[in-house]
Amino acid sequence: MSRKKNVALIAHDHRKSDLIDWCEYNSELLAKHNLYGTGTTGKMIADKVGLNVHRFNSGPLGGDLQIGAAIAEQEIDVMIFFWDPLQAQPHDVDVKALLRIGVLYNIPMACNRSSADFMISSDLMDETYDRFLVDYSKRFTKDIDK
Repeated sequence: MSRKKNVALIAHDHRKSDLIDWCEYNSELLAKHNLYGTGTTGKMIADKVGLNVHRFNSGPLGGDLQIGAAIAEQEIDVMIFFWDPLQAQPHDVDVKALLRIGVLYNIPMACNRSSADFMISSDLMDETYDRFLVDYSKRFTKDIDK
């Protein structure tokens, strides 16, 4: 990862105001990085906080999957995802897939404000970082000679 990170910002409906408040509080730090978001969340952050956010589709319309694909292509370095633990989502399988791909590609992820605070204030946010990637493809190799 370079010094300037590609940061995904995502929030479910009941958590959008929490994420916007967090973005306002950390706007100077976030402005140093490239920001990406799902459609509605990204638009709200751009409009209310004034940060430049590249927007994917809305989460239920495939935005979570687009961010997951960007993670797999190593185009997203960090994910801040304020998801709602009390509300079922029509796209729960997409949410689970997004969280799984974040773990698979070993990107830093924060799912609540405390974790996001620790992450954004880390010295590593402004330094280059070599993230370790496990080669999971070896798990899928089958020895057909046996």
